[in-house]
Amino acid sequence: MRIVSWNVNGVRAALKKNFLEWLEEARPDVVCLQETKALEEQVPEAARAAIADLGYHASWHSAQRKGYSGVATLSLAEPMFVTKGVPFERDEGRVLVTEHGDFTLYNIYFPNGRQREDGPDPERLAFKLEFYETLLEVLEEERAEGKNLIVSGDWNTALAPIDLARPKENEKVTGFLPIERETLQKFVDAGYVDTYRHFHPAKTVENLEPPEREYSWWTYRAGARERNVGWRIDYHFVNKELMKQVKGAAIHMDVLGSDHCPISVDLKV
Repeated sequence: MRIVSWNVNGVRAALKKNFLEWLEEARPDVVCLQETKALEEQVPEAARAAIADLGYHASWHSAQRKGYSGVATLSLAEPMFVTKGVPFERDEGRVLVTEHGDFTLYNIYFPNGRQREDGPDPERLAFKLEFYETLLEVLEEERAEGKNLIVSGDWNTALAPIDLARPKENEKVTGFLPIERETLQKFVDAGYVDTYRHFHPAKTVENLEPPEREYSWWTYRAGARERNVGWRIDYHFVNKELMKQVKGAAIHMDVLGSDHCPISVDLKV
């Protein structure tokens, strides 16, 4: 079973950049989309019909504010339950939860700390950190009930220096602030596994020059993607109890259509 996560930076824009062709060719079992920037009814009817014709059940969760945030989960097997939104997302369309029998899948577009000229926006940074903390509490409650959890999406934080091409230059930039990394590290300390790093350990990646490393996001400025000056901020985290079923994880840098690229995790279920 393959689960793919992809921040498409606008689903309507992605549809114009061969998203449906990619979906038909790649055909993952589940696709988690972030930053869809559209209400379900704003997605062209023909595109929604094409997704259904490919066998996917689609769940959409949008922000109250039009053209902002939003997530969608497409799955070949219809989810047992779908939960749209959680109180701590503040009606920003950030969390979509689907039950798949062997596991519960959280598709999340995590808040950005919003970088300003004078530094990160204090209010948005506080919201981001609170979002992380509250989510971990929620996950731990479910985990205590014996559930296996997969948390997929754009986490908007690079965990370690190896996860971005220019760590020194970005130490005071949101997405790589010490407080953000410390808060994300709490998930690791609690027993959640960064699946990509599990299969691509730091000691192996350190042997590669930054331009040869794999990232999942690049700014549109200064030809960053062409030069591979990127960040790894998209993750599939799973609770350690589920890791025996995880068979692989990958970043698909060759797939275009957004400033992010898809990431995948493979499970035996």
